[in-house]
Amino acid sequence: MDLEQTSFYIPYLEGQLHLRQVKLANADMHKPPIFMLHGAMSNGKVFYSESGRGLACFLAEAGFVVYVLDTQGRGLSTPKIQRGFKEGQGEVIREQLPLVHHYIMGLHSQVSSIHWCAHSWGGVLMASAISRFPLFQESVASLLTFGTKRTIKVSSVKKYMMVNIGWNKLAKVIAWGHGYLAADRWGMGMDNESRRSLSQCVDWVRGDWIDHDDGFDYAQAAQVVASKERWPKSWFIAGLGDEVLGNPADVQRMIQECQFSDVEYTLLAKSQGHKHDYGHAEMLIHKDAVDDHFIQVRDWYKNIELSEAKVLV
Repeated sequence: MDLEQTSFYIPYLEGQLHLRQVKLANADMHKPPIFMLHGAMSNGKVFYSESGRGLACFLAEAGFVVYVLDTQGRGLSTPKIQRGFKEGQGEVIREQLPLVHHYIMGLHSQVSSIHWCAHSWGGVLMASAISRFPLFQESVASLLTFGTKRTIKVSSVKKYMMVNIGWNKLAKVIAWGHGYLAADRWGMGMDNESRRSLSQCVDWVRGDWIDHDDGFDYAQAAQVVASKERWPKSWFIAGLGDEVLGNPADVQRMIQECQFSDVEYTLLAKSQGHKHDYGHAEMLIHKDAVDDHFIQVRDWYKNIELSEAKVLV
C-alpha cells in the first residue's frame, strides 16, 4: 500500500497555513476524515513523517483520510514565528480551526462531520472551539486526545522545575528578550511559540479558562454544552510515564471540568497491558506504539463508522 502525502497551503492573514493530507490512493473520500492538531511548542510532525511513520500514516494505511495542521508560524506554515509575531492561541480557536475545518469539509463535500484528534495543548484548543461554536457541536464527529490537560495541579519536584521555573519563568524571560520563544533552539520543544501564545497558555494552565482577547468564558460555555449533551463522543488517552505535561490526574480533571457525557479514558501503562508506561511525546512517537495502542485507536474509529452505518440502515 502506497501512501500519498499532499500539502495544501491555505491563505491566512499575510501568510499560509500548511495542511498535510495523508491517505491511500484509493481512499474513500465519502466517509468522515480525521483532522489532527499539535500542541504547544510543537507542529504537525508529531503525527506523521515523510517516511510514513506516525499515527496519521498508520490510520491512513487503515483506509482513513487524515489531515494534519501546522498552526500559524509553525512547521511549514508561513511566516515563521519571530520577533514581532503578534498572534496567540485565540486566533487558532476563533479563526484557524474554523477556516481549516471548512476547508476540509470542502474537500469532502458529501460528509457532514469530521473527527478531531489532538496532542497535548491542541486538545484544549479544540475543546475550546467546540464549546464556543455550535457549528462544531454539530459537525465534529468525535474528539480524541493524547495527554491533554487544561490545568496542571499535580505537585512534584519535576513539575516545579519544568512548569514553575522552566515554563512560567525561564521561557517567559527568553520570549521577552528575543521577542518570541525559540523553543527548538533551547531544546524545549519541536517548534517555537509567540510571546502572546506563551503568556495565554501559562495563564490558562494556572487560572481561569477565559479568552484573553474578548473575555469569552469557555468554562461556562463548556457547562452549557454538557447540559445540552452536545459534546461529541470523546476519548482521552494518558500515559503513566507522562508525569507533568499530561499527568493522568490532570487529564481526568479536564474530563470532569468539561463534563463529557460520552467519554472514554485510557491509561497507557504496562499494568494495563500496554508495552510501556508511555511519556508525553512517546505515546505518539515511540516505535512500539504502532503495535500497541495505535491498533486500539484504529479500531475505535472503525467502530464509530460501523455504528453510524447501522444508524443509516
